Amino acid sequence: MQKYKIIMSAQYTSKHGMVLKTQSELYMGFVDLRAFKNMLPADKQASVEATYDTLSAVVQGFRIGVKVTAREPFHLIAIEDDGAPFHFRVEFHFDADIAPVRTDFHIEVDADLNMMMKMMLGSKIQQAIDQIVDGLVAASEGRMPEGFDPSTFSGKF
Repeated sequence: MQKYKIIMSAQYTSKHGMVLKTQSELYMGFVDLRAFKNMLPADKQASVEATYDTLSAVVQGFRIGVKVTAREPFHLIAIEDDGAPFHFRVEFHFDADIAPVRTDFHIEVDADLNMMMKMMLGSKIQQAIDQIVDGLVAASEGRMPEGFDPSTFSGKF
């Protein structure tokens, strides 16, 4: 008898945050995945490989990668898994605001998770994407995001 894994698609949407950057400025900060590697603390960069379109890292002994699958200039960047244990897609949305110097930013995640993974990771995924939005808003306002220690980032700030 075959065992079947029940895979469910789980969707998560972050809170919306008003980032004090124009759409083009904020979008350009996400467009090249090499920038994410450069923002990591120096001791973490060795386990990360990045190109313009791909990013991979060793996390708890497993190599997990992502690749850009869509770019709509100044509106959307989508990444998908590239060798992860489950399929996922993350969309970064950059929406115009009435004020031209602000961008309404939010993140959407769609992940194929079995029931156990959904129970273990669901709230952590939601919390992580909300923290990313809060961190971008805080940084755009000149505040350090909660829990951020700039001394670990080897002079990048």
